Amino acid sequence: MSSIRNPRTRLLGAAATVVLAALSLTACSDGTGAHDEGAAATTGTTAPPSTTKSPSSGAGSSNSGSNSSSGSDSSAGSSNASGSSNATPAADSRSTPTPAPKAPASSGKPVTCEGSNTKTVAAPLNRPVNHMLLTVTNTGSKSCYLYGYPAVRFGEAQAVPPVIEESQPQAVVTLKPGESGYASVNLSAADGSGTNGHTVKSLTVYFRGPSGNESVGTGAHPSLPVNGVYVDDSLKVTFWQQSMDDAIDW
Repeated sequence: MSSIRNPRTRLLGAAATVVLAALSLTACSDGTGAHDEGAAATTGTTAPPSTTKSPSSGAGSSNSGSNSSSGSDSSAGSSNASGSSNATPAADSRSTPTPAPKAPASSGKPVTCEGSNTKTVAAPLNRPVNHMLLTVTNTGSKSCYLYGYPAVRFGEAQAVPPVIEESQPQAVVTLKPGESGYASVNLSAADGSGTNGHTVKSLTVYFRGPSGNESVGTGAHPSLPVNGVYVDDSLKVTFWQQSMDDAIDW
């Protein structure tokens, strides 16, 4: 009898155990008790990765910001460098213009002085009395030679006056562009001993060539005073001179 009760007692105990297990499972499925703790544990485990990702994302943003800042600085530097490099040549080109080359004072082989490349001025002198100074200035781009002496014609004269032989210089007078040569004209005798005196109001000056006899080029027509100048048969001229003092010394 006792042996029969024991198996039944074990069966009842096992059945009670199964019922309790079922009840425990039911309680877990309701979201209470141990299930809640497991969920909390799971939540606590997953939270740190999101925290660790945030610094990573922040670092990325920081690096990106640094890169942007660096890029901006680099761009600004490049812009500043480019600006300064562009400004300097422009300032140089404005402040240091290229000068134009100067033309030489004289170019080419010297030519003969004559009316087309010179300007002649006739001016009466107070001292010596009854004298006039001829000034010939080279207006050309080449040096020119004043050969011999001027062949002057006052008014309607048919002949030119003679030259004072003692006034001949040692070398032919050479005029660079802009330079002047001189000759004086003895218009009349200071003591009144001259003959055939008269007043003239026009003058033509002719230039001689290398031989000293021929006339070359065009003549010059310098102006005379309004009242003209008085000349007589003692009219003479000097050779062309390099300086004014040498010309008026005769």
